[in-house]
Amino acid sequence: MTDEDDTRQHGVEFGEFGDRMESFDYPLDHETLVDEHGDAEIGLPDGETRLDELLAPLQDDEQTYQDPAELETMILNLVGDDAIGRENYSDRGPSTATDGDDEESL
Repeated sequence: MTDEDDTRQHGVEFGEFGDRMESFDYPLDHETLVDEHGDAEIGLPDGETRLDELLAPLQDDEQTYQDPAELETMILNLVGDDAIGRENYSDRGPSTATDGDDEESL
């Protein structure tokens, strides 16, 4: 597994920001997060977005993040469908198994 794989979750590439999240002083309020780290790039399947742009819907929110897991969850929730990639795509082949009706027992 490469370092890139270690920082990707649910279609979101946290990159260097993911490493930095662990070292923030928590609890961390939303305003401080955006002021100090808003220029961080978050990778998505179709490109990148800045953290401040991603968190823009919460600009009037008095959110406080208690730990890195809570911050990560908020980011994943805000990314939503943008991180899916191709909708309804599966790299698994079509199912060929049936309920066993076509197979004969020996």
